[in-house]
Amino acid sequence: MTKVRCSYVGNLNCEAIHIRSGCTLRTDAPLDHSGKGESFSPTDLLATSLGTCLLTIMAIKSKGFDLEGIYLNIEKLMTQNNERKIKELTIDIFNTKAHF
Repeated sequence: MTKVRCSYVGNLNCEAIHIRSGCTLRTDAPLDHSGKGESFSPTDLLATSLGTCLLTIMAIKSKGFDLEGIYLNIEKLMTQNNERKIKELTIDIFNTKAHF
């Protein structure tokens, strides 16, 4: 079981603490929602989670293949209406060591 403590710290910022490791991260509301954009927004973290999950699963399942040099970029597109939700995530995967 994993525990994470999330706290509102003011000015549209939150802090999350991974209880087991003590690792912390902060979020900030995006610029289009009166935030300063000084950190990941909550929806940025969703996209980040998907990307790191994908890379982690690739590494677990690689069965001896060297994945060093693999990276990905994720582009998050939000809806433009009042609901403000993620409309689309585009993932591009690269290999800096690929030789074709």
